[in-house]
Amino acid sequence: MDMITYITNFIYSLIRISTPIIFIALGSAISQQGGILNMAAEAMMLTASLAGVMFSAMFQNVWLGILCGMGSAVLLALFLCFASFVMKVDMYLMSISLNMALLGGTVFVVYLATGTKNTTAGVVQSLSLGNINIPIIQDIPIIGAIFSGHNLFTYIALAMVFVVWFLLFRTKLGLRIRACGQNPAAAESIGINPRKIYTLAFVFVAAIGSLGGMYLSMGYQNFFVRNITANRGFIGLAAATIANGMPIGSFVMSLVFGLAYAITNYLKPYIVDSYFLSALPFLLIIILYFIMSAYRAGEEGRRLKAAKKKLAEASTVRQQEV
Repeated sequence: MDMITYITNFIYSLIRISTPIIFIALGSAISQQGGILNMAAEAMMLTASLAGVMFSAMFQNVWLGILCGMGSAVLLALFLCFASFVMKVDMYLMSISLNMALLGGTVFVVYLATGTKNTTAGVVQSLSLGNINIPIIQDIPIIGAIFSGHNLFTYIALAMVFVVWFLLFRTKLGLRIRACGQNPAAAESIGINPRKIYTLAFVFVAAIGSLGGMYLSMGYQNFFVRNITANRGFIGLAAATIANGMPIGSFVMSLVFGLAYAITNYLKPYIVDSYFLSALPFLLIIILYFIMSAYRAGEEGRRLKAAKKKLAEASTVRQQEV
């Protein structure tokens, strides 16, 4: 029973740790289907996590706080689109700049609000979403211990997998996003404005990714901490990239990276070097990138070989007919 309890607690922890990565990976999957990498994921998460805390404390309403946090991330995405598509600024350089600016900018806002540069705890009376026990499921042995009792953000993240899949593959907007990602010139030739589609895609990216940031400050805890995202935005981007922008694949890869974080937490009592532990998720990214790149290169080689074989067979048939 002790081993079973240990395993169920580990899986429960895995789902909890993976929640913010799932949100940002699903958002990044939308932008990747549109042919653009969401390099501003960290900035979106940081902005939303702090704005959610500040506005929930201001209004003393958790849903208004979440709405304002989401709105702040959307405004950031609109600014990025304006800078990139109207002012012709390089999107990726601007995204990296925003990440660095918000890393320091959030600390400055915290200092103005609390007089300290680390956290809003004890000063800003922010609200948070609580955990939910699912009826019937909570009474099932093992299953209930794994899937019941999670934060509401976690259940939203699980539902968001289907929502993003439906958006991309069952709606006209999703078709246009994928068309602009595959061939923007062809999409423009039939009256689709790629800039408009890119902007709408980034709005969805910011809205979904913001929930990952707010989970950290309004779900897992109820205060903002300096650098609260801890590069999870880049982890989510990596998950979506390795999954080639597919929602279900992005979800699976988020769990893989969540597993790396969970293992890191469980190894802390045994490995003293904190720098090595913090590097483990990123080492996993490097390994998975190599594996997926090798697999895709092999697939491309096999397809090319099969096409050459069919071409040779067709040429042989023509010669025999002649």
